[in-house]
Order: sequence, then structure tokens, then C-alpha cells
Amino acid sequence: MDITTIFGLIIGIGAVLVSFVMEGGHLSSLIQAPAMILVIFGTIGATIITTPFSQLKALPKLLSVVLVDRKLDFHKLIDLICDLAMKARKNGLLSLENELPKIKDNFLKRAIQLSIDGFETNKIREILEIEMSYIEERHRVGAMFFQKLGGFSPTLGIIGTVLGLIHALGSMENSANMASSIATAFIATLWGVALANLIYLPISDKLRAKHQDEALYLDMICEGVISLTMGENPRIIRMKLMSFLLPNKRSGEIK
Repeated sequence: MDITTIFGLIIGIGAVLVSFVMEGGHLSSLIQAPAMILVIFGTIGATIITTPFSQLKALPKLLSVVLVDRKLDFHKLIDLICDLAMKARKNGLLSLENELPKIKDNFLKRAIQLSIDGFETNKIREILEIEMSYIEERHRVGAMFFQKLGGFSPTLGIIGTVLGLIHALGSMENSANMASSIATAFIATLWGVALANLIYLPISDKLRAKHQDEALYLDMICEGVISLTMGENPRIIRMKLMSFLLPNKRSGEIK
């Protein structure tokens, strides 16, 4: 479970609810079925129009990416690549065939397999970069889906408020009911803005941040496997891969 996502949602939503109650409001007044239906389902409907069905099928997986914290251990990756490089220098690239079942990362496994199969380094880089570009596109589409939700949500909230005001102004003969209807009409705007800024847009940014981490991880695999294929010294490979990390996250550059 990604603690930062859950913790951020609790703080953000909690801050809105607590401030509303402190000002004398009642939480029950925020639960307005017409406003919620219009804002939530209207936003989803508008976003679905702009999204192919093949991308919609990936939505559950996107939510799991946001909620599940996938640990990318960069130092462990560097150690693994350097260990494979040492074995390749000692026993040859074909000896890495026995190491493939032990490698859990599919991208790294495919990269090592290309090296074992005798592909030239420029061809290995080309194949890996093509796969990385498709991974990047899938991540971009996921982040864009939630960004669209964040864009449509406030607009649907305004539409809900306008519809509520039309209903309120249509019953001007009862001033007490009209004041209550006007207040209720603005609940739709609140839902639209709150969902956009507390859920949809933060999730979009979270997906982009996770993609940046994974992109760095894949870049390190690509560079490491190419260096391994060229037969570079494991110490040089370690120093090269450590340069991908921020200075404060580097440790044990030479072993």
C-alpha cells in the first residue's frame, strides 16, 4: 500500500470537512444525490468519450499502480548487474543463461537474453528503447485520463450549480425555499472542484512521478546491460550506474 497516497487523501479531504464543520456546517448537507450523480458520472462520461475502450480496460491497473507502492531498489539493481557482469567476464555471456530464472524483472531478463543471443550493442539499445517508449506511452495515457477527469469535473460542477439556480429562481414565490435551494445548488460546484483538486489531478501527478522513477530504473537496466555486453569492468559499470542517482543517494560506488 502506498502510504503517501492514502495519507495525502486523508489530510486533503479531512481538511475540507473539518473546516466546513468548524464554520457551523453539517456534513449531511454535502450529501446531495443529484449533484453527486451529475458531477461524478457526468465527468466520467465526458472522459470516456475522449478515451478509447482499450485504454479504459487498463483503468483498474492504473488504480492499483497509484495505491500500491512498488519498491524500486536501485542499489540492488546495480549490485545485480555488476554481479552478472563479473560472471560474464569470467565465464562468458553464455554463462548468464543459468542466471535468467533467478531474475524477476521481466525487462532486465529480456535485456540479458538479447545479450546472450549475441545481438550487437546498438541493436540491443534500439530494441530496449522501443519497449521503453511504449511503456512511457502507456503511462502517459494513464496520467492523461485522470488529468481529463480533473479538467471536466469543475465544469460539470458549474453545470450542476446552474441547473440548481434555475430550479431555485423558478420558485421565487417561496423565499425561504429559494434561499435553501440556492445554497444547495452550490454543492455541485464544491463536489466538482473538490474531486478535481483532491483526487483526480493528484492521482495524475502521482502516476507521472511513478513513471519518472520507473523510467530511470529502465534507463539503468539499458545502460548496464549494454556495458555488460561490451565486457566493461564491473567497477566501471557500477560507477556509471551510480551516476544516474542523486549524490545523496549514492553509496558504495566502488566495491
